[in-house]
Amino acid sequence: MTKKTAIMICGHGSRDTQAVEEFNLLARHFRQRLPHEDVESGFLEFARPVIRDGLEALKARGAQRILAVPAMLFAAGHVKNDLPWEINSFAAENPGIEVKYGRDLGVDAKLLRVAAERIESAERTSARKVARAETLLMVVGRGTNDPDANSNISKVTRMLWEGMGFGWAETSYSGVTAPLVDAGLARAAKLGFKRIIVFPYFLFTGILVKRIYDWTDEAAALYPEIEFLKAPYLRDHDLVIDAFVERLEEMRDGNPAMNCQLCKYREQVLGREQEVGLAQTGHHHHVVGIGTDAEHGHHHDHDHHHGGHRHDHDHGHHHHHGHDHSHDQAHDPEHER
Repeated sequence: MTKKTAIMICGHGSRDTQAVEEFNLLARHFRQRLPHEDVESGFLEFARPVIRDGLEALKARGAQRILAVPAMLFAAGHVKNDLPWEINSFAAENPGIEVKYGRDLGVDAKLLRVAAERIESAERTSARKVARAETLLMVVGRGTNDPDANSNISKVTRMLWEGMGFGWAETSYSGVTAPLVDAGLARAAKLGFKRIIVFPYFLFTGILVKRIYDWTDEAAALYPEIEFLKAPYLRDHDLVIDAFVERLEEMRDGNPAMNCQLCKYREQVLGREQEVGLAQTGHHHHVVGIGTDAEHGHHHDHDHHHGGHRHDHDHGHHHHHGHDHSHDQAHDPEHER
């Protein structure tokens, strides 16, 4: 007998209401593509419904098998720690329900085609005739404390640089790691290119994407001799939805495995040796479901301590990890969206 299968789309969440609306578009696309499937979506933090709410709703409607899809580009802390912790906690409490966890989108040819389209659309907004050989492409990633995820942005940059024929390309980040966008643009402006295209490699808008565009405007004011163009982010392009559906089909067909070759929780990655084998835990209890700025009208600062705990889990990554430390996230853009 075939188990009644449902789909859970797992997002990060944002204080930005537009970002939440754009994430919800993803769930609508899934329902349109898969009209006979039971689909729910939820967030780790800052927005409702939270992931547990979505899982409980699927359970209440009789789901016997849940395919949890991480709506994130790369496997950094959220994909490796927080989402599996949420999924595995639910699975442990509901042993009668089979729960599978998919992999991140990763460096994907479909997304590279979307990225090229977004960059080309920015070029079309200008009346100037500037050759790509005279253009610098600045690809901006979110930035994490996971060097493996950060390096993926560099690979995206290189693929777009060579594939589209730009004169030069640089990578910068919206937070957590270096170089930040403002510093990256200041350096890029010294290289002598007539045009700089800034492309946020993000799925959805939010505080970070808007900050990237603000930094671009500031650079344009500082360097009026250079044309700065702002490319749109990925959003709900048909090929983005195709990539998500592919991750879903991987779960149906077998047990998807992340690329763990340079995962700091499995290998002794240079500079991160102490993080091998750490226990897995979630980090978002303090902001689960607190709502967007539209609900609260303000940001909040928080300083907290959370303990890690070790437990078995199988989400295609096959390792145990987490953290037991206190830290101030009030100034950490990794916890802004």
